[in-house]
Amino acid sequence: MTGPEPAEDDVVHRRRAVRRQALSVATATGLYGVSFGALAVAAGLSVWQACALSLLMFTGGSQFAFVGVIGAGGTGVAAAATAGLLGARNALYGVAMAPLVGARGPRGWAAAQLTIDESTAVATAQGDPADARAGFWWTGLGVFALWNAFTLLGALVGDALGDPTRWGLDAAAGAAFLGLLWPRLAARTAQLVAAGAIAVALLLTPLVPAGLPILAAAVVAVVVGWREPGPRLVAP
Repeated sequence: MTGPEPAEDDVVHRRRAVRRQALSVATATGLYGVSFGALAVAAGLSVWQACALSLLMFTGGSQFAFVGVIGAGGTGVAAAATAGLLGARNALYGVAMAPLVGARGPRGWAAAQLTIDESTAVATAQGDPADARAGFWWTGLGVFALWNAFTLLGALVGDALGDPTRWGLDAAAGAAFLGLLWPRLAARTAQLVAAGAIAVALLLTPLVPAGLPILAAAVVAVVVGWREPGPRLVAP
């Protein structure tokens, strides 16, 4: 009996690597949910309100912006507006992911809910469309499950955690995302785009409302991509 064909063996190996990557990102981001749950309760939300935000909004940056405004004494309208502004980037992700994922109906609704920083990053880090789709679903579902579970845990323990930032949980998701991004900065153009985006975000942070620096930084990549189009990952 012969073993699997070399091509088939390569696919299996790549798919396992995608699952490992998705699991590592989901775990780091899920732990970050403990910080959100604790901060949400500290800002005055109830346990069920904190959990509802993670279940329905499900975009960490927007959730932290929401509870930050509430905790500072802002109104619900101001908190929702800030969260919505910061979450606008997910619409851009959706435009990029929709042709690749190719989901319709209820599956498409699920894909829309799972279109976040982490699922998009893992998907676009793959060189093959099938691997990208697998990375998107594995990461999105993993983050969704763990983020909500750890949000509940963080909300329940609340003040018992003390300051969540002293545990380093506030940096877990950022570190995971940087780990995905770093290997893609080998090209000179990618390095210049990253440097330009960082400079724009840093310059605008003290001057404009939360969310705008991130959107402005994204424009750097859009402009460069428009002027110097490169290879694109598309569905077969």
